[in-house]
Amino acid sequence: MDLQEKIASLLPSATIEQAQYLTISVAKNDLRKAAETLRHQLGFDILWSLTGMDWGTALGVVYHLASSAKPGEIVVLKTQAEDRENPMLHTVCDLWATAELNEREVYAMFGIRFINNPDMRKLLLNENWVGFPLRKDYNADPELNPLNLHSDEVSDLRPKLVEQADGTVKEEWDEIFTNKEYIVNIGPQHPATHGVLHFRVSLDGEAIKKVDPHLGYIHRGIERMCESLTYPQMLHLTDRLDYLSAHMNRHAICMCVENALQLEIPERVKYIRTLMDELTRIASHLLAWSCMCMDMGGLTAFIYGMRDREKILSIFDDTCGGRLITNYNIIGGVMADIKPGFQKQVKEFIPYMRKMLKEHNAIYTGNVIAKNRMTGIGHMSRELSINQVVSGPSGRASGFSSDMRKHRPYGAYDKVKFNEIMRTEGDTFARYSARLEEISASLDIIEQLIDNIPEGQSLVKTKAVIRLPEGEYMEWVEAARGAFGVYICSKGEKTPYRVKFRSTGMPLVAVVDEISRDEKIADLIAIGGSLDYVVPDIDR
Repeated sequence: MDLQEKIASLLPSATIEQAQYLTISVAKNDLRKAAETLRHQLGFDILWSLTGMDWGTALGVVYHLASSAKPGEIVVLKTQAEDRENPMLHTVCDLWATAELNEREVYAMFGIRFINNPDMRKLLLNENWVGFPLRKDYNADPELNPLNLHSDEVSDLRPKLVEQADGTVKEEWDEIFTNKEYIVNIGPQHPATHGVLHFRVSLDGEAIKKVDPHLGYIHRGIERMCESLTYPQMLHLTDRLDYLSAHMNRHAICMCVENALQLEIPERVKYIRTLMDELTRIASHLLAWSCMCMDMGGLTAFIYGMRDREKILSIFDDTCGGRLITNYNIIGGVMADIKPGFQKQVKEFIPYMRKMLKEHNAIYTGNVIAKNRMTGIGHMSRELSINQVVSGPSGRASGFSSDMRKHRPYGAYDKVKFNEIMRTEGDTFARYSARLEEISASLDIIEQLIDNIPEGQSLVKTKAVIRLPEGEYMEWVEAARGAFGVYICSKGEKTPYRVKFRSTGMPLVAVVDEISRDEKIADLIAIGGSLDYVVPDIDR
C-alpha cells in the first residue's frame, strides 16, 4: 500500500490530490485527527512550514510536513477556518512545537486564533495593531495605525483559547512573569543579539529561569509587498531577508518560478549558482564565527575572520558588482556570466582558507577558557531540534540530518561528493564546531566544481511578462542557517496571489528559552552566537 492509499484509509473524509506534493485537504473539524494521524501513525514528525492563507471565501492554513527519516519527501495538509468574522482552528503545537510561534504569526497577519495554543499574543505586530495585514480585505489606511514614536509597555499577560469539556471555547489569561521575578531586558539594541531582538529574561541570581523573546521591531511586510510585484521584481526582496544568505535565498525563488514554468536551466548556470552558494555559505559562517568569538571576548578572532571573509566579498564584487546583496541570480540563469579571472580567484582562495581554518582553530577553538564556556552549555537534544525544526548547522550539531543539498539535491549538488556535517553533543561547542567543519566541506564542493564548469549559456530567455500556471509551488535550498523555503500560490496572473518565505531563523529563536534554562546569564550570549540567527529573516 503506497502513502496515498494509507492516508485515504486512515482519513476517509479527506480530499487527496497529487499536485507538486501529495496534498490532503480536510475540514476544520477534522484537522486534529488528520494532524495526529500524520504525526503519530505515519511518522511525519517535521513541520517544515505553516502558512496562513486568505482564499477569499475562507481563511485557512497550509502545513508542509516531512519525516526525519526522509526530510526531503514532503506532504501538504490544508484546512479552512470558514468563519471570517471569528476564525478559529485547533492548534497543532502539541504535535509540532515549532507551530507555536508560527500560529502566533498567522493570528497577527490573518486573525485566525488557535484553540489550546498556550500563547495567543500577536507575533511581529503589537497587540494594538488594527486589522490583519495579509488578508485580502485589509484596510491599509495609515490613520488606522498611526506612527507611534513611543515604546509600548510589554504586558506580562498572554491570552489563550481553552477548549472546555463540553466543546465550548473560553478565553483565559495567564502570567508570563510574576511580580516576584527579577527581569532583565537584553536587546533590542544589544549588539550581541545579532539584530533588533528583545529577550526578556527571568533570573534567579545569575541563573536563567525563563526567556521570552519579542520580535517584529523591523517587520517590513515583505510577503505582502510581493503580492503587488511581478516575479522578477520580487527577487530583490529575498536578498534582504537573511542578507548573509542572499544568494541562496534568490536561488530558491528562482528555482520555484523556473520549476513552475518548467523552464530548463543550462548546466553552466547550475554550476555557477552552486559555486556562489558555497562561497556565500563560507562567508556567512566566517561572520558567524567572528561575531560569536567577539561576543565572548575574542577580538583578535573577529579581525581574522573578517579579514578572510573579505576575500570572498572581493570575488563577489568582481563577479556581479555586489558584496553583501549580490543581485546575481535571475529567472532563467544569472545576471552575467562569470568573469575570466573568477576561476583563478576561487582556486587561490581554497588553499588559503584551508590554511586559515587551522589558524582559526589554533587561536580560539583550542583556547581553554573559550572551550569551557561552550562545552556542555545550551544543550539541545535531537528530539527538540526536530520538534522545533532547527535545521542547518545548529540542528545537525544535535544529530538532526536536515541538509537539503543531500535530501532534495538541486543545482550541481548531485555532481559532487561531500559530507553532511553531523555531531551528536548538541551543545554550544558542537554548534560552533559544526560551522567551521562546514567551511571545510564547502571548500571540498567548490574544488570539485571549479575546473568542471560546462560551456554554454548563462541565461535562457523568458517571456517579457512572466505568469505562473495556476497552482501552488514550493522549493527549498540549504541556506547558511538551514532549510529556506519559498511558497508561491499563483492564480495565473503576473503577480503572485500569496508568497511565504520559510524563515530559517524563527526556530533558532524559538528554542532559546528551553536550552538556556538553568544556564548563567553570560551563557545566553554564547548560546545566541552559536545558534546564529539573523533577525530580518524572522521579521519578514
